[in-house]
This record gives sequence, C-alpha cells and structure tokens, in this order.
Amino acid sequence: MDLGSDIMVDESNIEINSEDSTDNVAETEEFDVIYSCLRCNTKVSNSELSRLPEIKCICGFRVFTKVRPPIVKTVKAI
Repeated sequence: MDLGSDIMVDESNIEINSEDSTDNVAETEEFDVIYSCLRCNTKVSNSELSRLPEIKCICGFRVFTKVRPPIVKTVKAI
C-alpha cells in the first residue's frame, strides 16, 4: 500500500503565503513611529497606542509629540 500517492498537496499556495507574511512583518517594523508624552516625556510606540481603547499616557495626559529620528538629512544647493 502506498498512501503517499493518494494525498496531493498544493505547495505553490503555501510558498506565496509564507512570503507575504514575512513582507508584512518587515513593513510594520520599519515604519514604527515613536511618540513622546508632552508632560512626562514617556516614549510610546504607535503599535502600543493602537492597542489602547483611548489615546492617553500612563500619567493621564493626552498630548503626544512625534519623536524625530536622529538622522540628519543634508541637501545640496543647486
């Protein structure tokens, strides 16, 4: 008895799904924005804020500022 010949598996669909899931994870990690509370200066990521029912810091303040990346862009004049 050869049971392996009776079972067919579509492997092309499995490969496409695994590639898509790794691309989505890389994109979300790449664009994770960090915010800072204006009162207590606590740093919170965008993904942490989206999990909360309302946008509020642990100190109770609701005003956040976007933290700028440490990379300085230089543009040459024409």
